[in-house]
Amino acid sequence: MTAPPARGGPARDRAATEESLRDAALRLLREGGVLAGLNLREVADAAGVNRGLVYQYFGSRRALLRSALRRQARRNAADAAAASAGPMRDRLARLLLSNVRRPEAIRLVTLLVLDGDDRPRILPNRGAGRAGLAAEAERGALATGDVDAAHAALASVIYGYTLFREHLAREMDVPVEELDERMVPCLEALFTRSPGG
Repeated sequence: MTAPPARGGPARDRAATEESLRDAALRLLREGGVLAGLNLREVADAAGVNRGLVYQYFGSRRALLRSALRRQARRNAADAAAASAGPMRDRLARLLLSNVRRPEAIRLVTLLVLDGDDRPRILPNRGAGRAGLAAEAERGALATGDVDAAHAALASVIYGYTLFREHLAREMDVPVEELDERMVPCLEALFTRSPGG
């Protein structure tokens, strides 16, 4: 009779190794920037694992980045759910601030798109996000009746600001947290219509 595998055996080791590799990839992206490239050997070295495992578990840089993106998307799901409730002005603020607090998903999507990968979704909650914007347009609270263009513009602002906020703050010589606070009313003004307006 064969003994059951011990806890923490090969399946646990693989999961832990995959997690270490995703963490190392994100750390290298933060340190080197999105366009610095991501060498799988460097990722394995940074994770402290055998170089062959990164290829065995993921096979390619894109597969590793997609896996890290899926993990980040799961982590950001609660923020996205919270950002979809309440008045439009509150939702915009939560959406912006949740992405600048956890920018990894946006960085990963950007890197994959720049790398020519057509699989990442820039609008991961397209159905719910569009439905929320459509409801706002129906109530007259959205600055435009073109829901699809508003959705694309909102995503562009969130992505752009998330990617460039630190550089913008340095260039403007203001603390990044102050710029974050100033962006919220600006975002509201761009996408919401004042009552009676």
